Amino acid sequence: MTPLSRRAFTTAAMASLLVGCGGHGTEPAASARSRRTRGTNAADEGPSAPESANSTRSLARSAPVRLRIPAIGVDTPVIRLGLAANGTVQVPPITADDRAGWYRHSPTPGQVGPSVILGHVTVGAYGDGVFRHLARLHRGDRIVARREDGSSAEFAVSAVRTVAKADFPADDVYGDVDRPELRLITCGGPRAGDEYRDNVIVFAELSSTSP
Repeated sequence: MTPLSRRAFTTAAMASLLVGCGGHGTEPAASARSRRTRGTNAADEGPSAPESANSTRSLARSAPVRLRIPAIGVDTPVIRLGLAANGTVQVPPITADDRAGWYRHSPTPGQVGPSVILGHVTVGAYGDGVFRHLARLHRGDRIVARREDGSSAEFAVSAVRTVAKADFPADDVYGDVDRPELRLITCGGPRAGDEYRDNVIVFAELSSTSP
């Protein structure tokens, strides 16, 4: 996969993040901050390297293909999401076989930086979405991302936050970090028709990798 150029990432980061939660499939959440995120350009395509003497070794770029969250029974294929024609971030399609989607202009799981994966909480007439129980996660719960190259990156939940969409913490979600991290995003809170007021955001840190 061709890594995202700095210019392209800036364009992507300025787009509105859309997280599908209801029958129509999209819910505006917030604007991501216009800044480059680690792990998204050619300089980050090289061999993995340790972040520090006591940290888990980071991985080279390889797209996620499956996501498992044992504590809430998630075991889902992961599709790639880019930008829609109007410049907003795509969301997974509303289908009976609901799947999570990785925003391909973010780092891949295990790369240095925040890897972003989106999922639905509901999928219209099809019922519950793949991330329907995301808010039930607790600190320390495991998240395993299987990658295209056959390796796996395992993360431990560090925080679960429910925030009003109007106050979406773009800096916390998209801002540069010096280690591999993961962000899982869906909708939550009170619902009015097909819309939810809030976003649920899970923050997780890399705990181990395997070939």
